[in-house]
Amino acid sequence: MSEIRDPAAGRSESFDVAVVGGGPAGLAAAIAIAAGGARVALVARKTPYRDNRTTALLDASVEILRDLEVWDQCAEHAAALRRMRLVDDTGRLIRAPEVHFDCDEIGLDAFGYNIENRILVETLENRASALPGLIRFDDHAATIETDAAAGRIVTGQGSRIEAALIVGADGRQSPCRTAAGISVRSRATHQSAIAFNVAHDRPHHGVSTEFHTAAGPCVFVPLPGNHSSVVWVMRTEDAERTMSLPDDAFTAAIARRSHYHLGRLTADPSVMCFRSPSSRRLRLRPTASRWSARLPMCCRRSARRASISGFATQRTSPA
Repeated sequence: MSEIRDPAAGRSESFDVAVVGGGPAGLAAAIAIAAGGARVALVARKTPYRDNRTTALLDASVEILRDLEVWDQCAEHAAALRRMRLVDDTGRLIRAPEVHFDCDEIGLDAFGYNIENRILVETLENRASALPGLIRFDDHAATIETDAAAGRIVTGQGSRIEAALIVGADGRQSPCRTAAGISVRSRATHQSAIAFNVAHDRPHHGVSTEFHTAAGPCVFVPLPGNHSSVVWVMRTEDAERTMSLPDDAFTAAIARRSHYHLGRLTADPSVMCFRSPSSRRLRLRPTASRWSARLPMCCRRSARRASISGFATQRTSPA
């Protein structure tokens, strides 16, 4: 059984590896390293995961979760992605033909599986708590320093951690990345993505449908039952206008964009926070989230006793 350190203890400890970040990437890294026999510190607040976004786990990711002994607990909450359907929805006079990709064409039962992040995180949390070599600091990393000899973290409550390697899975603003001196190139796309889940009348049959519009894609990804997750990319000004619509008008807008291929749609009633173009967190509506779509890319993924993972390395959409 792993331990959770009292953040007020203010102790100093040494570890083989320290992982910063308690999302799917950070938890998976901490579990994999601890399961290999290393002594691992996980620095992350343990808070309820209120995010209703989903993750489409492709076959290689599912195999990793099997190796971590968590996939069996995830599988019943995930929907198989057996067909990819791409539709040219630009409205142009000459359009590309509709394209289908089927998983059995490459000898797979499914391309992957779509699962809600909150379920994935909860399952990883349970696995992490069972590993004796994984020590959790229920706190944030206030300062991070790295050099050629070691990485050092001071938590918000004053605990001091030294490790031979720091793994930064701490998001797109990654303090670990900054501490390691890893530079980032970024370009604005002038687009935003709205993410939300819907219930629908017709079954999706494991088909992920992508409508490619002139402003960006709108993707319907299967969830268990008659539910799908949606990521709708559009110009930022259009996203702001769409997010401000009353609920019935918002539902009508996404139904039109879906071309009613799933029948009547209803946005799932779950509360989300989301990000404005200035990265200030706002609460705009109870059923959807919006992200400014920038395309950052790290010049490297490791430096000075630090390695970065997940959204710390790149971010292309909130899906």
